[in-house]
Amino acid sequence: MSEITTPRRRRRRSDADRSANAILSAAKAVLAAQPHASVEDVAAAAGVSRQTIYAHFKTREALVGAVVDVITGEAVAEMDAARLDEGSAADALLRLLDASWRTLQRYPLLLGTATTAVDADADHARHQPVVDHLDRLLTRGRLSGEFTDDVPTPWLATAVIALGHAAGDAVNAGRLSLPDATEALARSVLRVCGVDPATIADHVRGPEN
Repeated sequence: MSEITTPRRRRRRSDADRSANAILSAAKAVLAAQPHASVEDVAAAAGVSRQTIYAHFKTREALVGAVVDVITGEAVAEMDAARLDEGSAADALLRLLDASWRTLQRYPLLLGTATTAVDADADHARHQPVVDHLDRLLTRGRLSGEFTDDVPTPWLATAVIALGHAAGDAVNAGRLSLPDATEALARSVLRVCGVDPATIADHVRGPEN
């Protein structure tokens, strides 16, 4: 009996995984265009019923959180591929910022509103891989003498993240265009990190960026 039941369970699990992935794919597209879209909107895009969505995600907030998890995974994957151990720490820091902002360009509305609907502890855990990348890079810059060493590394990381959120808020509010916010963020982060002011323009507009 168990030899028959186990394959059936596996097939049901596989079918359920495919259904959940299809829902997440549809939700990501729908919420990127309209962050306040309803579960019904997502269901229509995914070609399933509301009940099917709720079978996988108990609430709309849970669905949004799962979508943000997927987007965060994409951002971390881009950071992993950004060659952060190569070249100067300043240039690598700008590549890290560029990787995170490419995500913002794909999902400008979603990331501007979805994060207010998720659990704070979950949001902290979600951002930990990003913080880990940043901590390693800031430590490398301090050891090489490119970044200031008169404040703790966690403080620099906090400042860089806060500047990133401020730039995103400015774009979402229409106060800055995305290109202007991107350049302002790059210049501000390098200044906060203590990069030689005479070299900032070269880093921001250099061929590596």
